[in-house]
Amino acid sequence: MGEAKPVKLTEIKNTQTKRIVTWISELDRVLGGGIVPGQVVLIAGEPGIGKSTLLLQVADKLSDLKTKSSVLYVSGEESVGQIKIRADRLGINNKNIALLESTNIDEIIDQMSGLEIGSDKTVAGKSFLKNSTSYNSPLTSCLIIDSIQTMQTTDLSGMAGSVGQVRECAYRLVKLAKSSGIPVFIAGHVTKQGSIAGPSVLMHIVDTVLWFEGDKTLPVRLLRAVKNRFGPTDEVGIFSMGDKGLNSEEHPEKFFLSDSKKTIPGSVISCVINGTRPLLVEIQSLIVPSKLVIPRRVAQGIDSKKLELLLAVLSRRCGLSIYESDVYVSVMGGINIKNDPSVDLAICISLASAFFNKAVDRKMVIFGEVGLLGEVRNVVLQDKRLKEARRLGFRDFVTSARFDFLQKAISAYFK
Repeated sequence: MGEAKPVKLTEIKNTQTKRIVTWISELDRVLGGGIVPGQVVLIAGEPGIGKSTLLLQVADKLSDLKTKSSVLYVSGEESVGQIKIRADRLGINNKNIALLESTNIDEIIDQMSGLEIGSDKTVAGKSFLKNSTSYNSPLTSCLIIDSIQTMQTTDLSGMAGSVGQVRECAYRLVKLAKSSGIPVFIAGHVTKQGSIAGPSVLMHIVDTVLWFEGDKTLPVRLLRAVKNRFGPTDEVGIFSMGDKGLNSEEHPEKFFLSDSKKTIPGSVISCVINGTRPLLVEIQSLIVPSKLVIPRRVAQGIDSKKLELLLAVLSRRCGLSIYESDVYVSVMGGINIKNDPSVDLAICISLASAFFNKAVDRKMVIFGEVGLLGEVRNVVLQDKRLKEARRLGFRDFVTSARFDFLQKAISAYFK
């Protein structure tokens, strides 16, 4: 083994990374334009959210009949018959997708070394690592592991899913990917607390960590980049779950805005930023008299502590006596906007609309950050939000440029 030698930074040639397009637009958006050869991607999410469906669609898109580039899909949870049933439901019938039912990581690597996927016969003695010099090798173009918590190696003791087994199996997959240039997709379990199961080092070993989330009772799914060595970490992909699998949504506002054209008290429209994409959402509020000693405060899609803070500002700075009432605030479509302060003004206007029982024009878009003094502040990418709202036909805007204090906005529309 050769001795590693340091290289001066100025002596390294600047090379652009060549990416592999998956042809799933929202996935490519989150990855930063596609997959980098040798990239290891970990996709985590709750059971039943659609991880296996997405991975099977990735396998279908990355396999190419013309170039004989194929995908090896390894399942440690389901039988090949169950995967076939899912493929039939998704309309996938691709002979360049090879299925392997195994939980032994060493067996998986051996299979990749001796099997020419997409061919009618195995090639004896052909070494995968020696002959795969580029990502579009005729042997395979991608490896999919579903899931890492079911994999194990006989070199270590312990059951599959233990800290040592998960760490070692992930390390061997990363080593395989880097030495061959083959991208690897790994599905990961989550714990009851909502974190990725297994050791924390798992997230450090892989190149990219994608978080798949959404309400399973609703069709919308969000794919967030938690870590990405080859792209942005603030990007979000939006999918809709249909009969034929996950569909990329270029215009997702239809999921977050109601179809009703009638103005109803408590309903307002705001604009949030998901990654680099402006997204219009509908915020609904309901205020009813409380019969409890401590009134209810229910928040869906926003931080409950943020709701308490805004109620205090409305009570102290604007004179709204809401503290004796039950308050419910929800973001339509199941989207989570807890970390975006730009919806503060929209939440306050929505609460005031419900309190005074006066509706707000549905052609109005509201966004701005509200401080403890009741002041309305500018938000990031304000021009981009306005441009997106105008593109969708909105012409009236309530921002910090129009009202510098929350009390002025409430007085203008409700008093």
